[in-house]
Amino acid sequence: MTETTLPASMPASIAETLDLLQSAGYVADRSLATVLHLALRMKRPLFLEGEAGVGKTEIAKVLSKTLGRDLIRLQCYEGLDIASAVYEWNYPAQMVEIRVSEAAGDTDHSDLSKSIFDERFLIKRPVLQALEPSLSGPPVFLIDELDRADEAFEAFLLEVLSDNQVTIPELGTVKADEPPIVIITTNRTREIHDALKRRCLYHWVDYPDAERELEIVRSKVPGAAARLSAEIVTFVQTLRAEEDLFKQPGVAETLDWATALSELNEIALDPDMASDTLGVLLKYQDDIERVRGSKVRQMIDDIRKDAPIAAAAAMPNV
Repeated sequence: MTETTLPASMPASIAETLDLLQSAGYVADRSLATVLHLALRMKRPLFLEGEAGVGKTEIAKVLSKTLGRDLIRLQCYEGLDIASAVYEWNYPAQMVEIRVSEAAGDTDHSDLSKSIFDERFLIKRPVLQALEPSLSGPPVFLIDELDRADEAFEAFLLEVLSDNQVTIPELGTVKADEPPIVIITTNRTREIHDALKRRCLYHWVDYPDAERELEIVRSKVPGAAARLSAEIVTFVQTLRAEEDLFKQPGVAETLDWATALSELNEIALDPDMASDTLGVLLKYQDDIERVRGSKVRQMIDDIRKDAPIAAAAAMPNV
């Protein structure tokens, strides 16, 4: 027997929104919790912009989990079209219907046209799925990395975001009874048009400060030694602040590196091991070559001289 998860109620305050995120292990600052709370209360799409790996997509996953809603994800890419994102007709099944009708002597083209353009032959893609009613309540609709899609598709989304509806020429307009919880993310590889942004609440998701990033590491990688977690966070924060890298490491890479070094039973940053595992943290060879070796050793030596790290390392994992 399958157990049905009842949808949770919406948070009634900013503090409750912070608690909601925290309950799923997402460490957010108050500004993010504020705009998320407003988006939920006002039933407006939330437009999240920021570098890759800062936790934008995770917000939609957390909302789905904590609110007990379905998560419908539309992963954007260049060339994304209506057939992949919204709907398409099941042409093989329609052809079978036509042949069966012809074999039965039903040759009225008007009736046949109505018959084959029926919901039975409609293949629903993420946008259409997000507008459908659900027993658990309106779903969380994640439109991920919108900046990778073409501008034509971005323009199409205006109808969806403005009126929570799409128009299917053969069937008419499909409108949601209740708007889905829409989260839009972009890594800012190109600018999104103002017309779309105006329909959303906006928030820039930045890299966390050292204190919050350490809290994230300790929450997500509880098996990592306290000293190792503190030194990793300081190392990463230093890279972002001082090094001219092609791609700065995001929080996701920080967590991967903490997990990797923990799996190798490291209890503190070792220069040789740190150099050998830089491919977990950095994703471009030029960046790795810029940092590895003597630079890694110098950074770790500087970390050890930093008094706040010693205090942080002494704190128990939470």
